[in-house]
Amino acid sequence: MIMTVRGAVDRKEIGKSLVHEHILVDFSSAEEQIVIDDNLRNDIVEVMLPYLVEIKELGYNSFFECTPKYVGRDVKILRILSEKTGLNIITNTGFYGAGEDKHVPKKYRQLSPEDFAEMWINEWKNSIEDGIKPGFIKTAVNPGPLNDIDEKLIRASAFAHLETGLTVACHTGEKQCALEVAKIFEEEKVDLSALIIVHADAIEDFDVHLELLDRGAFLEYDSVGGRPIEYHLNLIERVIKEGFIDRILISHDAGWFTVGKPKESQNIRPYTDISYKLIPKLVERNIGEDIINRLLVDNPGEAFDIKVRRR
Repeated sequence: MIMTVRGAVDRKEIGKSLVHEHILVDFSSAEEQIVIDDNLRNDIVEVMLPYLVEIKELGYNSFFECTPKYVGRDVKILRILSEKTGLNIITNTGFYGAGEDKHVPKKYRQLSPEDFAEMWINEWKNSIEDGIKPGFIKTAVNPGPLNDIDEKLIRASAFAHLETGLTVACHTGEKQCALEVAKIFEEEKVDLSALIIVHADAIEDFDVHLELLDRGAFLEYDSVGGRPIEYHLNLIERVIKEGFIDRILISHDAGWFTVGKPKESQNIRPYTDISYKLIPKLVERNIGEDIINRLLVDNPGEAFDIKVRRR
């Protein structure tokens, strides 16, 4: 099962998917978040709708929106856009610790991992609002060794997974924090197939990719178009050679409407480089449709399937 903003669908129905994108983001701290009223909500829908229509016309069926609470998450906007486009849009629960933890409210920072987990489990059981439930847990840590808040967020994510079956997508992009996140999941007896290492393509040491893949984690190569296309072509070819292509997810980390910026001056990056740039190059290198379907259909279905994964 995959949980979308319009309800649950069978994982076989999610089709071609983009697993890490953003429709809106508010980069201010948790205490300074801008309240999204109906007027702003209408502006965001107006600006972002054409970009989603474009990917629907390119054959995408599902869109994983990775903006967490206190970074601008607005599930009402996501449901409106899902209804208008027919896309399965999947939102998240969890807290974002990167950015020196400024997106974790100060009033919560002394809470225990169990307390954090309880908040996220509640959003799963009782909905975020208006009956809209999360389809995964999104969290984030700072680079380097995990600080106290980061560690609590990761343990909370593991606890919440064991209670809900929601997959955890963790922003890392640096090898030490990525390895420490994986270690905590193993300590809490969570199989690493429940963990997606977000921004893994930013980890320069490919041996770390192989270690995490061998231990069972999913790696997200999610900056397609943000780097020269050859970079991701070479990464994918190396993973194919090592036999781990069933653990790779690809996306753009693109969009988005920046809350607090006038709609006339938004600079939106489309969600199309995989279709227009990456896939043609994969075909040129004799990487077949079976691999492309695995990256865009099969792997997302397996990664985000809601089920408890214990070690």
